[in-house]
Amino acid sequence: VQLQASGGGSVQAGDSLRLSCAASGLTFGSYTVGWFRQAPGKEREFVSGISRGGSVTDYVGFVKGRFTIARDNALNTVYLQMNSLKPDDTAVYYCAADRRLGVPPLRQPEEYDYWGQGTLVTVSS
Repeated sequence: VQLQASGGGSVQAGDSLRLSCAASGLTFGSYTVGWFRQAPGKEREFVSGISRGGSVTDYVGFVKGRFTIARDNALNTVYLQMNSLKPDDTAVYYCAADRRLGVPPLRQPEEYDYWGQGTLVTVSS
């Protein structure tokens, strides 16, 4: 099983990025997927999650209205569109897969079975 997160980069405040999480080695449509992030010196925190079929999504408060999660099970990929980025969004972003139903997606990192390697997002003011 492999999850490959990509799309990070260095941007200015107010810019946008789209992260991708490509999965292989699993029946992707059978997994809830979550995006987490970890800033230097801080714990990993939930950002957003999406149910197996994509009909249920969840966002942590500080990204609501700015980030959008979506998935394409035919391509085994989950996306995180991030708009109006702020310096506080600077972190390594990870995607993770949970084999449970995930309605709504779970927010605790320990509930997830597989993790990607992370992609760094740096937002400067």
